[in-house]
Amino acid sequence: MSKSKSVFVCANCGAHYSRWQGICSECGEAATISEVLESAATNAGSQAVQRALSGFAGQSGSGIQNLGTVDLSEKPRLSTGYSEFDRVLGGGIVRGSVVLIGGNPGAGKSTLLLQTVGILSERNRVLYVTGEESLNQVALRAQRLKINAQNISIAAETSIDNICSMACTAKPEVLIVDSIQVMHVQGIESAPGSVSQVREGAAALTQFAKRTGIAVFMVGHVTKDGTLAGPKILEHCVDCSVILECGTDVRYRTLRCQKNRFGAVNEIGVFAMTDAGLREVKNPSAIFLSRQDTVAAGSLAMVTWEGTRPLLVELQGLVDVSLYSNPRRLTIGTDQNRLSMLLSVLHRHADFSLADQDVFVNVVGGVKVEDTSSDVPLCLALLSSFLNKPIDKGTIAFGEIGLTGEIRPVPYGQERILEAVKQGFLRVIVPYDNAPRRTLTGVEVVPVRRVTELMQLI
Repeated sequence: MSKSKSVFVCANCGAHYSRWQGICSECGEAATISEVLESAATNAGSQAVQRALSGFAGQSGSGIQNLGTVDLSEKPRLSTGYSEFDRVLGGGIVRGSVVLIGGNPGAGKSTLLLQTVGILSERNRVLYVTGEESLNQVALRAQRLKINAQNISIAAETSIDNICSMACTAKPEVLIVDSIQVMHVQGIESAPGSVSQVREGAAALTQFAKRTGIAVFMVGHVTKDGTLAGPKILEHCVDCSVILECGTDVRYRTLRCQKNRFGAVNEIGVFAMTDAGLREVKNPSAIFLSRQDTVAAGSLAMVTWEGTRPLLVELQGLVDVSLYSNPRRLTIGTDQNRLSMLLSVLHRHADFSLADQDVFVNVVGGVKVEDTSSDVPLCLALLSSFLNKPIDKGTIAFGEIGLTGEIRPVPYGQERILEAVKQGFLRVIVPYDNAPRRTLTGVEVVPVRRVTELMQLI
């Protein structure tokens, strides 16, 4: 028997060390390094797949082929039954793909997958493997959600070897594993949830999906800062990684794509949590734009771009006299460093100083905006709050601001304008290069070139 070698691995980034240390020098996280037996974990996941695939009449290793002779015929994707879920996945479930779904406890990961399995089971073979709940608990949830469970195959198992063997026997088209943190691979002495178990378990399921053509969904836990728990290789080996976020409004869930080999990244899908489970929201702009009849100063709607579609949200800014020597800068839903940059641009190029003012920015609905098109509406909201002059409710804006005070164009300008018109806005403030070449009926397009022109619009 070969002698086991101890190595120390960071659970956050997967970096290896010859001895233990308190802080990982690669990612800077503390108390994430643990001891792992290297030889015991070597090829344990591959051996589990080999044992399960013995006698399976499915796909196997293709060997060396000429790239020009590879079959390019596209196989039809499987629809989840939810258009929002299909959009996030890039158009549906790709056969043989591996999807990782993460989220905070109680976000609705198991509920969403169980509802999806209920729809898929009407026309496809599915296998739902639960490792955290008993079969009775899953059955009670299915009854509460009014899911037809007659065609759903389910098993309570935590062994990767047994899961692969059962999948080879049942031959489903979709396999659900809930969750990867409680699964274990035979031959590894560490406890479930450790770096070795998660890494080898995910690698085994990925290899199993590629060799059999079965689509695999894995549920992953998240840490307190919202990132997926376990080694970073967990996100690298899967084809698609999505996060089910729960914002400040507990009624809605946002399914956000972070990695996708078969579609666009940063795509989002919006769901509403009800007593009967998750329900998809076909028009998310309507729920994020539930503005009052009387608009107060500092409130403005903006058009952001998420994945392959525009999204309209409300941005609120508050400027108040600071009672401290160091004024506060607080943002919720936007980048705080970008707020500091925009305040400096307003001071330098528009002679508008907020050095003695507290500045607060909030995106209504708990939406996280990473698009740079929020620069113009953010500055307009701050100007409106400071001057105490409300902006008309029918006005919407988008645009990026440069360090020299110019207003730069953003991608998909025409699509943003058309979405604003569809939602009933009558005035759109856009960068000059994003202005349409022809006049649009029913809407006033206001092109701007410099940040100084924003002062005249309030």
